[in-house]
Amino acid sequence: MLPLRLIFFGTADFACPSLAALTQQPGLAVLGAVTQPDRPKGRDLKLHPPPVKELALRLGLSLWQPERARSEAFIQTLRQLHPDLIAVAAYGQILPPALLELPRFGCVNVHASLLPKYRGAAPIQWAILNGDTATGVTVMHMDATLDTGDIVAQQTTPIAPADNAQTLHDRLAALGAELLVKTIPDYVARKIKPQKQPAEGVSYARKLTKEDGRLDWRRPAPELWNQVRALTPWPGAFTFLPAEPRPVLLKVWRAAPEAGATAQPGTVLQAGKAGVLVACGQDALRITELQREGGKRLEAGGFLSGFPLHAGQSLG
Repeated sequence: MLPLRLIFFGTADFACPSLAALTQQPGLAVLGAVTQPDRPKGRDLKLHPPPVKELALRLGLSLWQPERARSEAFIQTLRQLHPDLIAVAAYGQILPPALLELPRFGCVNVHASLLPKYRGAAPIQWAILNGDTATGVTVMHMDATLDTGDIVAQQTTPIAPADNAQTLHDRLAALGAELLVKTIPDYVARKIKPQKQPAEGVSYARKLTKEDGRLDWRRPAPELWNQVRALTPWPGAFTFLPAEPRPVLLKVWRAAPEAGATAQPGTVLQAGKAGVLVACGQDALRITELQREGGKRLEAGGFLSGFPLHAGQSLG
């Protein structure tokens, strides 16, 4: 029996476990990987390769980096390879119908939510932001619109209180890779009948911006705790300490809600080795790891030894 000829589309770290897993499966021939072009990053704006490019090169795979996946020249290149299946994870572009229809088994995508919940760019972060206690991954048969294709398989995982966006991302990336390689054989053998997504429960996880990280102390402490967890490591939760000539930005890396405290929201109630306790619209948030703009990420005790905060100060 001839191996299944597969092309992989992916860009971000989330996609790497799926690509690695596919290359290790008997019966699969990974013809190559498609990823986004190198992009400028950092203060020097040097070009940086996407994680999938780095992995594909280490694996010795053919690699394509089209600026636009709908380019006719690029589509013609793939057409000449006669792929049986395209697998996609965190690629970053919507595939045009000409690509979706190219492989005989179509295209499947690994998405980091239990669709139809959290379609879109930031499903991991929004699951934590909204206080969900569980999420998961979906393998879907792709169609021409964003994350609306029929569901091939799903796997659930709990969201633990200790999770942040990074830990949940890593677990879902591994879970998605396992589900993808487990699902493909039965999918191409027509043993799985993809199911339409339910009309109920549809939600969208818009892309986050840096401003989404600003803590509004008028909100309840559990919501701010979710915000810190959801936005770690990027874009990061932050607040400001009023100062001259300009306010000092404080990035919050770890925190936990505490019941019972009452004061004007944003007021520092305690500051010591156990953390910086800040009044919220309901209860309080204890910050246990933080970072001054331009400084190092530190546990509360180490931070306060170099940058004291005092009860009665206000953050905002």
